Amino acid sequence: MLDLSPNNPVPALQRTSFNSFRTIGVARANNLFALWVKIICAVLLIGLFLPWTQNIRARGTVTSLSPDLRPQTIHAIIPGRVEQWFVQEGQLVQQGDTILRLSEVKPEYFDPKLLDRTQEQIVAKELTGRSYEEKVHALDAQIDALTAGLRIKLEQAQNKIQQARFKLQSDSIRAVAAETEIKVADEQYARGEQQFKEGLLSKVELERRQVAQQRANASLIDARNKVLDARNELLNAQLEVNGIRNEYRDKLSKAESEKYASLSQMYTTEAEVSKMQVDLANYTVRAGNYFVTAPQAGYITKAVVTGIGETVKEGDALVSVMPAGSDLAVELYVRPMDMPLITKGQKVRFMFDGWPSIVFSGWPNSSYGTFGGEVVAIDNFISPNGKYRILVGPDKADEPWPTALRVGGGAVGFALMKDVRIWYELWRQINGFPPDLYMDAQASSSNSPEKK
Repeated sequence: MLDLSPNNPVPALQRTSFNSFRTIGVARANNLFALWVKIICAVLLIGLFLPWTQNIRARGTVTSLSPDLRPQTIHAIIPGRVEQWFVQEGQLVQQGDTILRLSEVKPEYFDPKLLDRTQEQIVAKELTGRSYEEKVHALDAQIDALTAGLRIKLEQAQNKIQQARFKLQSDSIRAVAAETEIKVADEQYARGEQQFKEGLLSKVELERRQVAQQRANASLIDARNKVLDARNELLNAQLEVNGIRNEYRDKLSKAESEKYASLSQMYTTEAEVSKMQVDLANYTVRAGNYFVTAPQAGYITKAVVTGIGETVKEGDALVSVMPAGSDLAVELYVRPMDMPLITKGQKVRFMFDGWPSIVFSGWPNSSYGTFGGEVVAIDNFISPNGKYRILVGPDKADEPWPTALRVGGGAVGFALMKDVRIWYELWRQINGFPPDLYMDAQASSSNSPEKK
């Protein structure tokens, strides 16, 4: 019957009145379980107030901090045919060691004496250039001689002009004297005729004066002819100067034309010599590229081109080399929401693949098998995978990284942030908030307002 009415209460069960209950007794497991539940709740409650180091977890790979110490691939500078290998995979090579030898595949470089023949062509062209240079010197000497000859000829012509002027002056004076004589002879003859009519002068004397008059006329005509000849000689001498100048100008023009033509040929030959010297240098460098050498000390990791007789094109990969130097770093990728919290010099803890470790991400000091790092570089642009790339180098103040680490190995990094309580971290994780940015007391004090 159910105990539904207060007027008809059901009597309480007396356990001691039953033999079964007296035999079993009171169960202690209930009390023990309740005690353990209380202890666990107390421990969890106390644990919520323990310190916890916030961190950003990211996975990355081991790389090199220096670009020249990262794995690299040696490419063919020229097309060729593989003739001989000098190394094996895994072998240590030093800088300058020969890795393989290529042979030529282009017909224009097949001549085994290509360098010698090109050198002979250069020598021949140089001799041609010297010949043109000597011709230019000879033409310069010819031009100098023509210039000197022109100067001498002009001086001679000027002397002739001066002589013609003096002769013209002398003949002009003679002509004036002849005019004076004819005037005197005419007057004497006129007076002689007057005197002959008056009977004061004889017929013979009159005739003598007439002969003297005719001689004076002849002398005047001769003097005037000589003046005309002198003037003609002066004009001819002046014209001769112009003729000499034109003649030598023509000769000098021809000589200078030949000179400049020779200079043009000389400069053209020099340009051809320079071009052939460039070709010779290119041939020499190309001949040196037949032997592929190691750019630095390292290990031959993989031969991309195998066998003998295989042809490669310009720029094809030949062999992969791992530099022997060690300047290790870890390449991590962090989410964009965590990127503002990463700064240079920030501490990072690592778990490397192949090294056993026990990690408590919130208690880095309690972790085992982890190694310290420090952020040294942060990319400003997002990577194709949608995350930002950071480079973390070894922490010099921490335990050194394993010497057996190899580039390309995996690593898991924990970027350490601010120390908070566990309850706060749980609350942050549930709400999806980013970690708090770590700021030391000095930075906090420098950013706080100054007290007045």
